[in-house]
Amino acid sequence: MKIAYKNRTLEQVLTGVKAVASVTIVVSFALRFGFYEPPLPIRLLVGVLIGMLFIFVGGKLIRLFNAESKREYLVANWYEIPMLIALTVVLVGAGRWFGRAEPGQIQHWAIALYLIIDVTIKFFMLCVRLAATGKDPTRVLVATFIVLILTGATLLMLPKATPGRASLPFVDALFTSTSATCVTGLAVKDTGTSFTLMGQLVILALIQLGGLGIVILGAVLALLLGQALSVRESVAIQDLLSEGTLGRINRMVVFIFAATALFELLGAAALLRLWNSVPGRALAAQHQWYYSIFHAISAFCNAGFGLFSDSLVSYSRRWEVYLVICPLIVLGGLGFGVLYDLGGVVLDRALRLCRRFIHRSCPIFQQGPRRMWLQTKIVLAMTICLIVGGTLALFAFERWTGQGPGAGNFSLWDALFQSITARTAGFNTVDIAALSDAGKFILILLMLIGGSPGGTAGGIKTVTFVVVLMAVIATLRRRDDVEIFNRSISLLIVRRAITVAVLFVLALFGATLTLCITEASKHFTMMQMFFEVASALGTVGLSTGITPALTTAGKLIIILVMLTGRLGPLTLLAALAFNAKPVRYSYPGEAIVVG
Repeated sequence: MKIAYKNRTLEQVLTGVKAVASVTIVVSFALRFGFYEPPLPIRLLVGVLIGMLFIFVGGKLIRLFNAESKREYLVANWYEIPMLIALTVVLVGAGRWFGRAEPGQIQHWAIALYLIIDVTIKFFMLCVRLAATGKDPTRVLVATFIVLILTGATLLMLPKATPGRASLPFVDALFTSTSATCVTGLAVKDTGTSFTLMGQLVILALIQLGGLGIVILGAVLALLLGQALSVRESVAIQDLLSEGTLGRINRMVVFIFAATALFELLGAAALLRLWNSVPGRALAAQHQWYYSIFHAISAFCNAGFGLFSDSLVSYSRRWEVYLVICPLIVLGGLGFGVLYDLGGVVLDRALRLCRRFIHRSCPIFQQGPRRMWLQTKIVLAMTICLIVGGTLALFAFERWTGQGPGAGNFSLWDALFQSITARTAGFNTVDIAALSDAGKFILILLMLIGGSPGGTAGGIKTVTFVVVLMAVIATLRRRDDVEIFNRSISLLIVRRAITVAVLFVLALFGATLTLCITEASKHFTMMQMFFEVASALGTVGLSTGITPALTTAGKLIIILVMLTGRLGPLTLLAALAFNAKPVRYSYPGEAIVVG
């Protein structure tokens, strides 16, 4: 909801003051709680936070009186009233009604928490508005990812983010932040031992924000707070989600939030009994919940970050790995559009099965059964083919041609898990470095194809691969149109799919050759570097073990590759093409020979 103000100049001044105050709050919060010994006096930092609180509250009151409709302002910002009431109760009640020990500390935490929540809410909503202001919301998407990565890197460099009092080097912090934000899973530091609880929570937040996207989460937050999306904001979300119908954007956004929360919660509950099944790894109840939530979010967002140095190798024979982790990975990789369509189809079928108990004049029975979208059919068919084909190929090559010490023990379950996780998740139940070159090459193919559009997966995407493949088949069959499931695919989509595939291949070979130059002194094999780049480009996270040993230049290359793989090379090029305009002319045609 857009609020009209009487004095626009005053509103612009308040916006600038709040922007400066927001940056001051974030810096003060980091200095106050991110250091074992703050570099500035605590009283000064607390005073700054209290000053920012007065600025924020004062700004809200000024905006209330400056609004042309005070009712609209209160309706749009209703959530701030209970937040202020809660803050007041804590400030007054600290040391009286609760928290008698160190009431000042409780008050400081309450003020800091209130300000950080307020800044976060406003930042998310600002991203939605910015996406709706320009003609190309992909630029805002790219900008939000860069801001999120830099913010995450800064937080990971704080002394309290790592054990001891030494800060994480900038390149390592940037690498970890990029890997988490791009839901890749490649790590130069062990997540479970090289980061404290604070550092792990920062990584987990980056995974969740990067998996869903700040703009989408901003839209979810706006809808949850009762603020309807404007037409321009809905169009921007439609573009980012690649959704065809504007009318169901609100339902799609709410579905994304509900589905994510439901699947991650169910996954965490199902993983509770897993962690104490390995001798020597008994965890307390609160640690079991923490490990379950961390791995459930990492699996659904297809991030591949784990709290164990060997990923899930120690749990490779536990049923939870295959019946919980694998479905979470697949569901996260299907894409929210596909999940939305499947949910609608299942609900429609369930209602029709129950039509005996429902009045037949119900509107749902006045029309035919809901049909599955073409996108859903392609995604489901290709996902099944890749899982089955990848499983059989990995099992065959590793069981009968593998030369590693564990080749004879490579089971069908291991092949199934790696076939699923290689398409973008990054968990592993076997030592990737011990696989044969043929097995690694199969994983590279799966990593490049990746998951499906509109989800948390990376790669060229299953739909892109199918369109390119069917274009080749149509050429061999001498057909003018590309046909899939008795439907014709437009030439524009075919050209886009071929462009994405070619750009991915160029990025793969270009980054690999560059890595050969920067890592010449490391004596890595070509397969190791090729695998590393493919894993980063597909945002998978599997590695042969060379990630921590990369040079600074090599890490920067992988960082760029991970960002390219998460956003897509076509999205990055489109966002950078500021002055690109469609031409209104064409040249004469002339025949050439190809093939």
